Amino acid sequence: MTAPIETADGSVFDLSSRAKVRITGGDRLRFVNGQITNDVRKASEANAIEACILGTKGKLNAHVFISTGPDCFFVDADGSLREGLPVRLDRYVIADDVQIESLDEKLSIFHVLAPTAPVVDGDSRVISVRRFVESGWDVWIDSRRHDFVLDELSARFRFVDEVAAEVFRIEQGIPRWGRELTEDIIPIEANLESRTVDYEKGCYIGQEVISRIKMSGQTNKRLCGVLPLNNAVLSAGMLLAAEDKNVGWITSATRSGSREIALGYAKRGFNSIGTKLDALPSENPDAVRVPIEIGPLPFSGNRSSFPSSPQVA
Repeated sequence: MTAPIETADGSVFDLSSRAKVRITGGDRLRFVNGQITNDVRKASEANAIEACILGTKGKLNAHVFISTGPDCFFVDADGSLREGLPVRLDRYVIADDVQIESLDEKLSIFHVLAPTAPVVDGDSRVISVRRFVESGWDVWIDSRRHDFVLDELSARFRFVDEVAAEVFRIEQGIPRWGRELTEDIIPIEANLESRTVDYEKGCYIGQEVISRIKMSGQTNKRLCGVLPLNNAVLSAGMLLAAEDKNVGWITSATRSGSREIALGYAKRGFNSIGTKLDALPSENPDAVRVPIEIGPLPFSGNRSSFPSSPQVA
């Protein structure tokens, strides 16, 4: 038997492979706020914020979630940044009273999509956070209890494996590090402005670029939904073309129910909803082109009633 992911019943994701660090020290608030696009003062022990860490040119170094402890900040990012995230943060610790500690082997994270916070036996941190279109709950635990807590949560919520989670992510239009989010992307281009940028906070690295884009109201490209008009299979890396001009590329693709869907970047002037383009393999520009249309994100709309949500055991 299989069932779609639905908030009403609840689903659990294992995010334990994510990079995890703890930031302590008397200067931690000022230091973290100088590194991120959001205002860390909005984070608490009960609620996490989403933010970006940028380079001086406004491009991404990391996409993170941050919550607080009694005397620290907890930060998590994509697992591929396990080595890079602590190094990137430590680079800007000069005369600050700040300590950065990796927690990768010490803590595990589960994410539960459900209307109310899950109750977990034993010590845990349960935090409200929006990782998808709707808010859910992060459960942080000692990694030695990983299997026990996974069994406990899976008995009450449907477990979503990595394959189903990827389909769900694409349906939701959520950008992922290494796909839609790379060190060539500015957060606003990835539709992260409303989720990760606070224009009222103090200065941070890369702020000048973000402020300039806000003033101009324009970006060079934008993350979009991509729908093949003939339901042909799309794949990451395919180029988007307007006649003989390359105007974008596909970053992620999957099958959602009976539809082929994809995420991709399209340049300014070619990313309006309804724009017709062609998709073609980057390694073979003479291949048969797939006609596509730029669509709105998320694909799923209200996922609790969306019949093509990923199927899980």
